[in-house]
Amino acid sequence: MSQSQTPDRPELAAIREHMIIDGKPCTEGSGQTVPVYDPATGAVIAHQIEAGPAQVDQAVQAARRAFTGSAWGDMVPAGRERLLLNLADLLEQHGDELARLETLNNGKLLPLSHGLEVAAGAQWLRYMAGWATKLSGDTLSLSIPFPPGVKYNAYTRLEPVGVVAAIVPWNFPLLMAIWKIAPAVATGCTIVLKPAEETPLTAIRLAELALEAGFPPGVINVITGRGEVTGAALVAHPGVNKISFTGSTEVGRLIGRQAMDDMKRVSLELGGKSPVIIMDDCDVELAVQGAAGAIFFNQGQVCTAGSRLFVQRGIYDKVVAGLAKVAESLTIGSGFDPATQIGPMVSARHRERVMSYIDLGRAEGGRVLAGGQAYEGDGFFVRPTVFAELAPDARVVREEIFGPVVVAASFDTEDQAVAMANDTRFGLGASIWSNDLNRVNRLVPRIQAGTVWVNTHNMLDPHMPFGGVKQSGIGREHGRAAVEAYLESKSVCIAYPAT
Repeated sequence: MSQSQTPDRPELAAIREHMIIDGKPCTEGSGQTVPVYDPATGAVIAHQIEAGPAQVDQAVQAARRAFTGSAWGDMVPAGRERLLLNLADLLEQHGDELARLETLNNGKLLPLSHGLEVAAGAQWLRYMAGWATKLSGDTLSLSIPFPPGVKYNAYTRLEPVGVVAAIVPWNFPLLMAIWKIAPAVATGCTIVLKPAEETPLTAIRLAELALEAGFPPGVINVITGRGEVTGAALVAHPGVNKISFTGSTEVGRLIGRQAMDDMKRVSLELGGKSPVIIMDDCDVELAVQGAAGAIFFNQGQVCTAGSRLFVQRGIYDKVVAGLAKVAESLTIGSGFDPATQIGPMVSARHRERVMSYIDLGRAEGGRVLAGGQAYEGDGFFVRPTVFAELAPDARVVREEIFGPVVVAASFDTEDQAVAMANDTRFGLGASIWSNDLNRVNRLVPRIQAGTVWVNTHNMLDPHMPFGGVKQSGIGREHGRAAVEAYLESKSVCIAYPAT
């Protein structure tokens, strides 16, 4: 479908090429700009400002002033709740604009932009808004026996950690910005958000809507630029109290080391290589569709993508053949085309990375059951690819690809399935496909993952904690755990005469 045939495509004039610092558009940067692309065509649609150390300092200082200022610091919890609810309403009111902007910038299917970036984003805002009025400490009974004639009353109070540096990836740009912003401001923190250099556009628009919703200037700031320039300066800034990062394990390690050197609070949601375990008692057709959704959803650009498929031997051939058939049947194209089922990779660089893994898998001896060839035409597309017969130590089996590439293997026993699933440095997600409740209950505790889905995959809810074990991260998004990540607990001990 040509651009002229896609009426949902937004006008390029609607794109913001500025940052939001202290409630105002900022057009000053380091002197460098970063090109922003439409992944479906490869065309440049914007030149985004790159914030240098001076602009990072401005944003952090703005967040610091807002944190200590009366307009935000003295606001009652119900006030923060109301502002988040206002923002959720505005998100929905501008939903068409935001969804089209997301599809233009990220490449994802337009229905996913509507359903996940906008609708789910509003859901997360409303959920976290409720937490603003429900934060509470504990009263404590102490056993201090001296000095004679003195008693003690003690309690804890929860206080916002301060200025938060939030860095989000490019696969769900608007939704993940909300995942960081909503719990941070619900607790009373202020935030400096850096979106991925590939996908900055909806984050800037979100910050504008936050101001329209009534957030005081400086509470939500958005700066743009490359990770090695803008992100590095933000992480190292002494005015930042907490870092919340979602992205690759490699970058997460660097941020974690910097945070430990500075003794900053840190949350890291990192990479994955999630297993999909299909037992021979399952509904095979359901499992085939589930395995396809687990890896091909959002073009495989998902940290919990089911990129390792383990199938019990008796149904292995049927499942793998079914998955390959699904892969070959998927329609590739622009996210604005209603017929599209697989959109583009986010960038040319990422497309080449994914294709290099496909070439590597073939060189490592893998048998290609579907896909595996380069896509001819404009845009950053990769054909859905299914591999089989790769050794457990193959790089394609062990390293995160972040694209529509799955590797299938068979097993005989539950013990083998568990050993294969856990044979990875990652531990973000996993799914088990089985109709045997006893078997499921045996397997779930043995799988090393932050989330284990049963007969589904990649399902999230704002009330369900999400995060990883091993090298998939530290801390949790969503639910009470996410809120507590932006709070400090202060103990108060009061002495008073016994009589």
